[in-house]
Amino acid sequence: MGLFQKIGLVADITPTIDWQLIPAETFGIFESWGGRERIKSAKERFYYFFIDTWEDPATLCLMERGIKFARVLARIDAPQELIDNAVRKQGKTMGMDKSYAIDDPLRKWLEENVVNTDDDSRVIPLEIIVEEEAMETGLPGPEAELPAGLRQITLNSTPRILQEKDLPAIIIQGNFFDTQRNNRGRFTNFLVDNNDGLTVTDKVSGIMWQRGGCDINSINKINGYIRKMNGGRFAGYGDWRLPTIEEALSLLEPVLNPKGLYLHPCFSAAQPFIFLAERRDPGGYWFCDFKQGTVYWASGTIPGGFGRLCRKI
Repeated sequence: MGLFQKIGLVADITPTIDWQLIPAETFGIFESWGGRERIKSAKERFYYFFIDTWEDPATLCLMERGIKFARVLARIDAPQELIDNAVRKQGKTMGMDKSYAIDDPLRKWLEENVVNTDDDSRVIPLEIIVEEEAMETGLPGPEAELPAGLRQITLNSTPRILQEKDLPAIIIQGNFFDTQRNNRGRFTNFLVDNNDGLTVTDKVSGIMWQRGGCDINSINKINGYIRKMNGGRFAGYGDWRLPTIEEALSLLEPVLNPKGLYLHPCFSAAQPFIFLAERRDPGGYWFCDFKQGTVYWASGTIPGGFGRLCRKI
């Protein structure tokens, strides 16, 4: 049957494998709106193999990527020794995703056993369920009182320039959950539905949150979006802004929701990682990644990210 037929991919043009594309490049290429000249449209799709080491043993996967699109299509039943050798040769990955590139021996095996053959027995498609996002909040209304045992906490709302070494203390001090730096943390908030279909408020931090947000863009476009939202008095207010690290971390929950995010399901999954108000020293921008449950930074002239705004009530 073949690789792409096995996973049920239907396209006008037969897709091909991009052997030069590696996980380390994907942020700069896709989420920064086209680091390569070849990416001309949000409709383009690229296919490549990578090694996922989030669980043991590491697995070989097929990825489909675009500027605003990413999904793992299949797991490949490859010899574990080949996978482990490819990981071992590369050492520790940069960043938080724990994704590794394939090496030449693994590529040769793939070409002979998966790509250039009609034998699809080693291709294990991943179930893909596409459905309309559920946006019911299941939260109490705005009149709900703060439960006994909870108290109001003031979080830092002033943007700063931070180094990586500053983060552990911030996270531990606030008892924020972070998969990389404090997986035992838990900031207990109390979200209420403002009944406007647009926002929720955390009565612990006193922060009103946009439930959705804006599409992936450069920081300049995000700032323009903020001006537009304030000018139009989104949800009746004109003081919307990007959250600080503490404010964004206060939303992280220690278990994945049904949408695959470390976040209350009242928030849209369309903003998996967002720009934060802080800048990084010696350069770059800070982001909160709700899919990985952590804070990270990215450098470059135009790093891309989504926007989810907040305001102090």
